[in-house]
Amino acid sequence: MLGKLARQHDPNVLVGFDHADDAGVYQIGPATALVQTVDFFTPIVDDPFTFGQIAATNALSDIYAMGGRPLTALALVCFPEKGDLEILERILAGGLAKMMEANCTVVGGHSIRDDETKFGYSVTGLIHPSKILANSGAKAGDRLLLTKALGTGVISTAIKKGDAKQSWIEAAVASMTTLNRTAAEVIVKHAEAAAVIHQAEQIPASTPTRVGTGVAPGQAERRSAVHAMTDITGFGLIGHAREVALASNVSLLLHAHRIPLLEGALECVSAGYIPGGLKANREFAECVVAYDDGVAEEVKTLLFDPQTAGGLLVSVASNSVGELIRGLEASGVPAVEIGEVRPASKPLITVVP
Repeated sequence: MLGKLARQHDPNVLVGFDHADDAGVYQIGPATALVQTVDFFTPIVDDPFTFGQIAATNALSDIYAMGGRPLTALALVCFPEKGDLEILERILAGGLAKMMEANCTVVGGHSIRDDETKFGYSVTGLIHPSKILANSGAKAGDRLLLTKALGTGVISTAIKKGDAKQSWIEAAVASMTTLNRTAAEVIVKHAEAAAVIHQAEQIPASTPTRVGTGVAPGQAERRSAVHAMTDITGFGLIGHAREVALASNVSLLLHAHRIPLLEGALECVSAGYIPGGLKANREFAECVVAYDDGVAEEVKTLLFDPQTAGGLLVSVASNSVGELIRGLEASGVPAVEIGEVRPASKPLITVVP
């Protein structure tokens, strides 16, 4: 549908909806750009305060996925006309708690009457125009890191059916209410610190500026070891990995046994707690995936599981991956290397045991 709409041409748009990226980026000055995103959904847990926390964590995630810093937020509220306002108060309180944790100021919002409760935020952040971590840029030879386990979609479905074990619920809620803030800060810091001198000697002053590098004559070219980043949300791991591969003109190899799964995720798949979003993701994206023998059917299913406030998928240079993993783990982020980037070929994504 978006492809049928009139196209706007604004040179200040650094990342627009045509990039299928996590957030839009709009430059407002030589060293400043806005990062903008919006997300809201229906309750996926019973407790209103927890639902508010999850909605805020999820909305903030796209700012972090671009390498940005959240600044302000506007609340989006749909609530039944005769609903219990104490429930709405708890939802708002949960969301505000996470926004405060993120140092993101809620400056207002909008509410409408609706038979079904929905809640989320529009979030605006800041980023330097040259430091955007888009979903494009992954390079052959890179390693792929994932910072959260999969399974929130199937576990949320089991919760709605009243058949989720308490330990599963606790693990899923802990994941969905953990901000990607720390992970993003470590990754951005690593990206800046690991920027290396691309050439062994200074570029001569007579050398013209290279288009797209921001390198002025007489300066050494600097490149980050972090080449691409996205967060794993509604389209599942395969859906978002597909976007990275297409945007970067590469192929991806995923190791199924390395992909972290939440407690109870496999049991939920075996019990048939498959959300509609998972089925839609699989129908849309499985055509670009090839599986080697030995990949379990339950794991194949979870690769398409729509995540709420999922982790970050990072494409990082192979000679820098160990240092980044150590930095993330030292900060309490359980990063796992789950695959690698290969030159463009068919299939787009290969999954091995």
